[in-house]
Amino acid sequence: MVKKNYLNAISTELVIERLKYENPWWVSGHIEEELNSMKRRLYFSLFSPLVEETDVKRALVLMGPRRVGKTVMMHHAIQDLLDKGIKPNKICFINIENPIYNNISLSNLFDFARNATNDTDAQGWYIFFDEIQYLKDWEVHLKILVDDYPKSKFIVSGSAAAALKMKSNESGAGRFTDFKLPPLTFNEFIDLKDFNNLMIPSEMEWGKNKVKFFSTTHITELNKLFVDYINFGGYPEVIFSEKIQSNPGRYIRSDIVDKVLLRDLPSLYGIQDVQELNSLFTTLAYHTGNEVSLESLNNSSHVDKYLIKKYLIYLEAAFLIKIVKRLDEAGKKFKRENFYKVFLTNPSLRSALFAPISATDDMMGNMVETAVYSQWLHRESFVPYYSRWSNGEVDIVGLDDKKLKPVWAVEIKWTNRFFEKPSELKSLISFCKKNKLTSALITTIDKEGKHEIDGITLYFIPASVYTYVVGNNTLGVNANTN
Repeated sequence: MVKKNYLNAISTELVIERLKYENPWWVSGHIEEELNSMKRRLYFSLFSPLVEETDVKRALVLMGPRRVGKTVMMHHAIQDLLDKGIKPNKICFINIENPIYNNISLSNLFDFARNATNDTDAQGWYIFFDEIQYLKDWEVHLKILVDDYPKSKFIVSGSAAAALKMKSNESGAGRFTDFKLPPLTFNEFIDLKDFNNLMIPSEMEWGKNKVKFFSTTHITELNKLFVDYINFGGYPEVIFSEKIQSNPGRYIRSDIVDKVLLRDLPSLYGIQDVQELNSLFTTLAYHTGNEVSLESLNNSSHVDKYLIKKYLIYLEAAFLIKIVKRLDEAGKKFKRENFYKVFLTNPSLRSALFAPISATDDMMGNMVETAVYSQWLHRESFVPYYSRWSNGEVDIVGLDDKKLKPVWAVEIKWTNRFFEKPSELKSLISFCKKNKLTSALITTIDKEGKHEIDGITLYFIPASVYTYVVGNNTLGVNANTN
C-alpha cells in the first residue's frame, strides 16, 4: 500500500515505528496516564462534540498559540473516543513538527497509519495531525483528505492562528470547522486551581436587561489569585509548577516566545532579521495596553514602519498580540487608523519577559486592563474598541453590529478612588451623555455598588470579579456560536 519512494531517504519502517510510538493506545487501549490525569480545560466541552461530529463532512482545525494545551486537548479527545467505544486502531495521532514526516502528504500519512495497524479499511478513522503549519500547503492536503475519505474524521492543530484561519477560509470553505483555543481565561484558571467555591452565580441589572454575573465569597483571596493569574496564569503547565513560577521568564521566553519569534514566524513568512521582530515584540509587551502609532513604535523599537506593519500582522497570526481599534467621542470609527492599542493576548507574557509584579506595582493598571481585554478578545462574535479624543478616553466600548453605535462602556481601574468620588469620571460620563447611554461599568480593587450621576447609573465591580465574569460569559457565547 505504501511505497518507499514517498519517503526519500527515510524508510517506511522508520515512519511506522514512529507512528506506533506516538499512538500507545494501539496496544494499551488508553492514552498515557500523565496526560489523562490532567484536568480538562473548560474549552474541552466545546471541542469534544466537534471531534465526534461525523454527519457533516468537515475537518476540524484547532488553532491557538504555543503551550496553551492543544496537544493535550487532542489527547483528551482521543481518550474520550476510546471511552465511547471507538476501536483504538481507528484513532491515530501524528505530530507534523517531527522531521521524520517532512514532505510526506497527509494522504500518504493516512496510508502509513493503516499500514501500521494492518487496517486497510479507510472508513471510521479519527486522524489527529498536530502542528499542521509545518506542512506546506496543508490546507490543500486536508481538503483532499476530506473529499476522498468522507467516512473518516480529520482533526488538525496549529500554533499560527491567524495564518491558519486565512488558509482555512481560502481553501477550506465548507470543508473546515475552525476552533480557537486561547490562553487560559481567568475563570479557567480558577477552575483548574479548584477555587470555584469563591464564586457565586448572580444576575446584574445592565441597562434595561438582566445579565449573567458573579459575586465572590472572599474578595481578598480572589484578588491574590488574580495577581497570580496576571503573573503566571496563561499556560496550564505554569500554574501547576512552582519550579517554572520561580523562573517564568526562562520557560515562557524559551518555550513560547523564542520558538515563535526565532523559528515559527521566520519559517512561515521568510523573515530575515529576527532581532528586529524581537525588538518590536519586546516594545509592545513592555507597553501592553498603551496607545501606539507607527511613528511611536518606530521611535521606540527602531524598526522600519513598513516592516512594523508586516510584523504586527505576523505577531497577531501567532496569537501573541491583539490590535484594538480606536473610536472618537461620538463612537465613530476613524477613516485613517493612525492610533490604536496593542494588547498581549495574556498578561503573563509580560511578567515572564520582564518580572512578575505585585498588586501595588505601577504597571498593575495596565496589566489589569490587559487581563480584562484578554478575556474579551477570545469571543468569536465580538470586536472590542476603545474611545479616545482630545481630552478624554474610555477603555472598552461595545458597538451595535448593525447601527454601529455604542451600546455599553467600561472603564478599567485598579483603584477604589472613583467609587468614593464617581464625579471624577468625567470622560466616561461625557461619553455616556454624548452617546445616550444610561449606564456604564467601572472596575475597582474590592469595592462593589452603584452610583447615579446626571441620570447615568455607574456600576462598580472588583476587577477580578469582572475578569472572571467576562471569561465565563465568553465561554458561553462561543458555545452558542459553534
